[in-house]
Amino acid sequence: MSMPLMTGRCRPWVMTLSLCGLVLLGACKRDAIDPDKPAAEPVAALQQIARHVAENDLVGYARASVPPAQYTRLQAAWADGHSRWPLTDLPLDGQLLPMLAALSAPEAPQRLQRSFDTQIAGQATGVRQAAHSMGLFGVQYLRNQTDYSDTERAHYSQVVDVLSRWAAAAPLTDKQRAKTTITLLTATARTAGLSTDAQLQAAGMEDSLRRLGPFAKAFKTALASYGLSLDAALTGVQGELVSQQGDSAVVRIQYPLAGEQIEAQVRMARRDGHWYLARTLEETDALLAAADEAAAADAAKAEHDARQAAEAEAAAQVKDGASAPAKP
Repeated sequence: MSMPLMTGRCRPWVMTLSLCGLVLLGACKRDAIDPDKPAAEPVAALQQIARHVAENDLVGYARASVPPAQYTRLQAAWADGHSRWPLTDLPLDGQLLPMLAALSAPEAPQRLQRSFDTQIAGQATGVRQAAHSMGLFGVQYLRNQTDYSDTERAHYSQVVDVLSRWAAAAPLTDKQRAKTTITLLTATARTAGLSTDAQLQAAGMEDSLRRLGPFAKAFKTALASYGLSLDAALTGVQGELVSQQGDSAVVRIQYPLAGEQIEAQVRMARRDGHWYLARTLEETDALLAAADEAAAADAAKAEHDARQAAEAEAAAQVKDGASAPAKP
């Protein structure tokens, strides 16, 4: 797809800002929610998840997203190197560590500012065209994705379309605003100290999420400076229960995003007496099944290697005994 006046270096800037709204799965306003008690109703469960994201409490978000037993297994899978959930829930999750590495590198503020000045500053027309093209591409991509249900495609297509219009009108080429954003993000990325998978592994799931909380806050603050408030979307959602059959339910949600209203339906599932996003449960179930298979393969390999080592040691001892001189 042609993007006049836009080089490959500046497209990720626009794409990251444009697609960040996919983190919004919606929630519902409701007063007096106990922050430490799992939500018992579908609408309240959505509100609880959204509240944690709005408060940059990523550990709370993870705990509210899956049943306690599954959460414990996900922690173990992270420790074993078989999972990076819930980071894999993020849009463009494969770019998270490269982004953190670039932001926390030595002289990152100066280098990124120079890159912005040469690649983006003064190219308002190109940025608008790129935002429009990204919106068209994103909607087309979602239409062709068989992993999403019809309602999910309709939801995400609305989000991408709205964010494309926001990005086209936002002051993304403003030099002073970019300098403030770069200063904020590079400082918080360095503080997090998480730019490699080895560092995520060493920190563990909960500590990694705690250290990424301030970066999530800084990222949302930066977006708000460009006129996109994710927190306003998270706290401004209205919702109602559409249907419930046994342990399955559908919730209709509506929330404001970039001055427009998004409407969608979200599937919920009850497990162990509490409600969770059905898609999250399906994805984490599959992730844990794969983690169990990987753990079993690791154990089998370790056993095989130990057996080979023992056989090699035994053979060496036999050889040494055969070559030893006979006693007179």
